[in-house]
Amino acid sequence: MVKKIIPPQKLVEEWIKEDEEAKRIRRSKADWNFINKQEPLIKLALIIYIETGDIYKAAKIAGLTIDEFNNIRIKAKIPSIT
Repeated sequence: MVKKIIPPQKLVEEWIKEDEEAKRIRRSKADWNFINKQEPLIKLALIIYIETGDIYKAAKIAGLTIDEFNNIRIKAKIPSIT
C-alpha cells in the first residue's frame, strides 16, 4: 500500500497565494477587447486559461493544438506564468 503524503499547511497556503498572484497578473495583462471578440469556445478557453493557467485544458476546450492555442494566447497578451 502506498502511503499518502500530505504537504504542510504552510506550503499549501504558499501555493494558493502563488496561484492567485499568477491569476491576477494574467487577468490584468490580458487584452479583454481581443478576448471578447473571439468565437465562444475560443473566448471560453482563454478565460479558462486566465483562471487556471492550464494550457492543455484550454487548448482542448478550444479544439486546438497547444501551439495553435498558444498563438492565440500571445495575441490576447496573456502572459505564460510558470
